[in-house]
Amino acid sequence: MDMRAEVALLIDEAERQLNDGVWDLTPGDRALARQAAAELKGAVGGPDSEGHPADIDRLEHLREALAVLAIALSRTHGRLAWFLAGGSAALSPVLHWRALPAGDRPAFNTVRPTPQQYADAEDAVRRLGAMLTRLGT
Repeated sequence: MDMRAEVALLIDEAERQLNDGVWDLTPGDRALARQAAAELKGAVGGPDSEGHPADIDRLEHLREALAVLAIALSRTHGRLAWFLAGGSAALSPVLHWRALPAGDRPAFNTVRPTPQQYADAEDAVRRLGAMLTRLGT
């Protein structure tokens, strides 16, 4: 399953829990969700961002998004933590990506992602950010 599909399932579950009244966010959860959403947007930009930066910059931004999720996760517990952990897990393939050529040398089991994989990961981050924005309201 690709990242966008995993994030879509995660968001569907969050929306169900909210609609069923299972998930009641505290004011602290809402504030953390808003902060994480803003930081994710800062990391990858919006869907209308002009052009695409170089692969090395795109990878840096995606890793920054993973760091945002990890830091937010470290500051909460319960359902918001589970949501953030699910988002981190969905984006975990980014941790195996590299932007630089490895030549004929071993590269710690990293791979060079395709342009489509970059786009899918960036879209997944944007979707997570949009859901976190909704959670923050």
